[in-house]
Amino acid sequence: MIRLEAGTDVADGEQAQALDLLVVGRVVAPQGLRGELRVLPQSDFPERFTRAGQRWLRRAGQQARPVRLLTGRGLPGKELFVVRFEGVDSREAAEALVGQELLVRGDDRPRLSPGEFHVLDLVGLEVRLLAEQPARIGRVIDLHHAGNDLLEVELDPGEGDKGRRVLVPFVTAIVPRVEPAEGWIGITPPPGLLDL
Repeated sequence: MIRLEAGTDVADGEQAQALDLLVVGRVVAPQGLRGELRVLPQSDFPERFTRAGQRWLRRAGQQARPVRLLTGRGLPGKELFVVRFEGVDSREAAEALVGQELLVRGDDRPRLSPGEFHVLDLVGLEVRLLAEQPARIGRVIDLHHAGNDLLEVELDPGEGDKGRRVLVPFVTAIVPRVEPAEGWIGITPPPGLLDL
């Protein structure tokens, strides 16, 4: 199983230690009149939105700035969280944050169970076709959630084939080997999957 968190970004400026930050959500709307905000998660870890502590906010093209998460809760029946940040006490202050990304430190990665992987551990891995002699066929460039997890694989250029992309279901029957420490995954695709 893959545990989702969006890509990394390096913060600039006063964060001189060049913190590696992960995007975990996006502020989408104010909630009520007292400064609460609705956040659309880009993470499979609810504690990113419910556990108090240091976070960062960033508007596109701007520097990330620190903010303290005070409280958070899931919104029943919706894939949204309602959060409260320190110093955001009115609807107007909340509206000013709409559209910003919510980030956490890249080294603050929750522990995973065996057989679970962070998206960041998979993107960039070499893809090998498992056979008697495993052969490289491409690399993982992205992950899509569409009911099932799908790895987007850019195939190595072949005759008349310029880096074509295919979607490979991330299930044990098709992806029986995942070796992030060694930099590769092994696939056994059913006939025709790589021809789509």
